Amino acid sequence: MASAWWPCLIVALLSSSMAFGFPRSPSWPLEKRNVLDEKADDIEVYSTKVSCKVTSRFAHNVVTTRAVNRADAAKEVSFDVELPKTAFITNFTLTIDGVTYPGNVKEKEVAKKQYEKAVSQGKTAGLVKASGRKLEKFTVSVNVAAGSKVTFELTYEELLKRNKGKYEMYLKVQPKQLVKDFEIEVDIFEPQGISMLDAQASFITNDLLGSALSKSFSGKKGHVSFKPSLDQQRSCPTCGDTLLNGDFIITYDVNRESPANVQIVNGYFVHFFAPQGLPVVPKNVVFVIDISGSMYGRKIEQTRDALLKILEDIKEEDYLNFILFDSDVTTWKDTLVQATPENIQEAREFVKNIRDRGMTNINDGLLTGISMLNKAREEHTVPERSTSIVIMLTDGDANVGESRPAKIQENVLSAIGGRFPLYNLGFGNNLNYNFLESLALENDGFARRIYEDSDANLQLQGFYEEVANPLLTSVEVEYPENAILDLTRNTYQHFYDGSEIVVAGRLVDEDMNNFKADVKGHGALTDLTFTEEVDLKEMEKALQEQDYIFGSYIERLWAYLTIEQLLDKRKNAHGSEKENLTAQALDLSLKYHFVTPLTSMVVTKPEDSDNQMAIADKPGEASYQPPSSPYYYVDGDPHFIIQVRGKKDAICFNIDEEPGTVLRLIQDPITGLTVNGQIIGDQGNSSNSKNRKTYLGKVGIVNSPMDLRIEVTTEKITLHNGAAQSTFSWLDTVTVTSERFSVKINREATVVSFGKGITFKVILHQVWKKHHIHLHFLGFYVLDSDKMSTKSHGLLGQFFRPLAFQVSDLNPGNDPSKIHATMLVKKHRLAVTRGYQKDYRKDVHNGTQVGCWFVHNNGQGVIDGVHSDYIVSDLF
Repeated sequence: MASAWWPCLIVALLSSSMAFGFPRSPSWPLEKRNVLDEKADDIEVYSTKVSCKVTSRFAHNVVTTRAVNRADAAKEVSFDVELPKTAFITNFTLTIDGVTYPGNVKEKEVAKKQYEKAVSQGKTAGLVKASGRKLEKFTVSVNVAAGSKVTFELTYEELLKRNKGKYEMYLKVQPKQLVKDFEIEVDIFEPQGISMLDAQASFITNDLLGSALSKSFSGKKGHVSFKPSLDQQRSCPTCGDTLLNGDFIITYDVNRESPANVQIVNGYFVHFFAPQGLPVVPKNVVFVIDISGSMYGRKIEQTRDALLKILEDIKEEDYLNFILFDSDVTTWKDTLVQATPENIQEAREFVKNIRDRGMTNINDGLLTGISMLNKAREEHTVPERSTSIVIMLTDGDANVGESRPAKIQENVLSAIGGRFPLYNLGFGNNLNYNFLESLALENDGFARRIYEDSDANLQLQGFYEEVANPLLTSVEVEYPENAILDLTRNTYQHFYDGSEIVVAGRLVDEDMNNFKADVKGHGALTDLTFTEEVDLKEMEKALQEQDYIFGSYIERLWAYLTIEQLLDKRKNAHGSEKENLTAQALDLSLKYHFVTPLTSMVVTKPEDSDNQMAIADKPGEASYQPPSSPYYYVDGDPHFIIQVRGKKDAICFNIDEEPGTVLRLIQDPITGLTVNGQIIGDQGNSSNSKNRKTYLGKVGIVNSPMDLRIEVTTEKITLHNGAAQSTFSWLDTVTVTSERFSVKINREATVVSFGKGITFKVILHQVWKKHHIHLHFLGFYVLDSDKMSTKSHGLLGQFFRPLAFQVSDLNPGNDPSKIHATMLVKKHRLAVTRGYQKDYRKDVHNGTQVGCWFVHNNGQGVIDGVHSDYIVSDLF
């Protein structure tokens, strides 16, 4: 049995690796895994405990899982925890038969070098962190000898943010099997006193929840316990599978007799500020909405639904306008208008008629909205004591007008001039989220990703509710001069109802007797100052009487908040300023043992080889971005899509040929690689070519120097190595490797790699097997072409070298959703149309929209020669 480290995604999922000889070529080890053949009972997870201790909003969480290998051979055990994105991992330990292997936080570059060294020495290593919608996934696996026990313990910390009037702890429960001793234990201590406490589970009925869950609070302490028995975990009385699969959410809030609360422990202080009962400041809000063609379908529908709901909640004293941008900019009204019933009704009609079209002119859309707000303030057409907000929603990168992110940032920063915040909502994954975040942060707002799910309209509404009720503007928190060190952020454009301002710092003199804090801000009616005075001796006495859950919590809270804010500042810093911010954040991350974007946790594991290791990283939103390298693929009808090197835009074209035709996709005389594709047609294909639907049905990959041929059809994958042949079905999970290439097969895709720098991916699109017309078909993707030569040719291969083109004369034509334009390319002037195709590289089932300029007539004028030049006699 080969020793292997597999990053798994299921708690205690058992997995083994079997080595098979490959016909004729012993240098091709084949790893074939079928989890369904494993006996899940071999690994018993007998205990999972989650212990959460919250002191003054700062949560310290420990997840402990214990398992035993009851098999008569070594088995792999996986530990999988999903934790909030806002949390930092602070510790991890692995204990096997009483021996503990700790995790150590190191600078990311140091950890990376250690990781690369392990890989270069042939030792098993892996990344064990991935990011999702609300949560990040921590996964680590280890081989455990027969009869041995293993304990995994993960610690993470986070500052709970107040949102819509409550703090929320979000725990993902997913053990994947019955657990004899399963428990979630939460202790909360809040010096202000707890005003409400609730706990809910999405995966269990209220009847069962009632007997498994206990919750209570009194004064400053709260407690939640969830301890389901084995019978309560079962999906049915005799079942061996578990109900525990979903969200466990704890919400609470604190008493607010005073709008502010200051706590001081061991020379560190934290200041919470959340006044209640203030009148809402009227707001002037401009919605800047992307209506480019990529918003087509569900996105634009969900945006309309969300805006209609938001219009119901806008107050009559507010002012508003809608700015729509695609290639051009359209405004609902020339100026801001008051949210009277008549205007709201008119706005509804406008929103109902929003349609997608054109490209993405973010710069002009934003500048139009900002100018409108500035003009309204200058001309006194909005209330003096009102505040302004810009909310932008976009699903793509700027690709018309000013499209350079740095220049757009410069323009927007200059136009806003610090007068009001900008909030950016990024719809989906196919956008430059880092740009949207930087743009918002330097204009006192923040960015939020809107996920392409069925609840996207609710996500949009939820964001608006967060900023719908400003109670104070120009908020500044002041402390005695020369009394404070290392203060976190203390000025805010807005304070919104239901939120909270948190400021932390260090005292210069720990023996001072009194501490005073002032919060100043502009309210709806007048300017306000809130003062909080603390007698340190009285506080010290009170703390001695109370059972604080962990004594250094304020210092760790201060470090957490400081790191978070330094990392935000760093996103828009350059040169020495960025270096300084990085050094400060790194120093604190290492000192307090936080896994942040600047650090990694190195987990050393006992394996057959020495110093086996894995690295836990803090993934950022950038991990969602599509690769920056160019892409080339053929998928669909069949559509050829080329993301041109050096440009942020794509060209697409169709090839209209008879079923059975074989097309040359790639031919590289230097590497000896050739890829051909054969077209298939729908069943009962119409003789009318205009109605014909054709697709890619077979792909042939040839590597002449290796004497290797790979044939991929919708039924099977066949490898020819000289005279030897091996055949696999799409139901197999197989990895074939040699020194010079690898082939990985699963139910959805076959990935073929030749060393570093050449990778192809063939995707299987399956249709309902009883469908009377459509057949299964393939998509072919070039994931990496760095090592392909500039002499490459073929319908895809010719584009491996740069292609110069310009697009001009944009016009909507008869159908406003289809922008027409003129493309100057290869000395040809072509009439092109803006189109959208699906890219299935990342998401095989749903794909993502890709904008491209569609070239008519089988790509004539863009491809060399004519399309018939690329027809060949057979697949090989």
